[in-house]
Amino acid sequence: MSIPMSSLGPGQSGRILELMNLGSLRHRLLDLGLVPGTRVERLMSSPIGDPVCYRVRGALLALRAHDADQIRVAV
Repeated sequence: MSIPMSSLGPGQSGRILELMNLGSLRHRLLDLGLVPGTRVERLMSSPIGDPVCYRVRGALLALRAHDADQIRVAV
């Protein structure tokens, strides 16, 4: 099943299938290790819900929901 990364619940994880982001943001996300096949885990969100913290390859990354909507993961 494929869902947007932003739909992962706290503690839930999945594998990246594809990035639909464009331009320099896409390149930045790839540089940060968000490549197809990588496992990501949602950890926590800010008090107002955006951004959300994810664990990717042992690093913690905070992404806005709009950007995480463009990343498809398999759960």
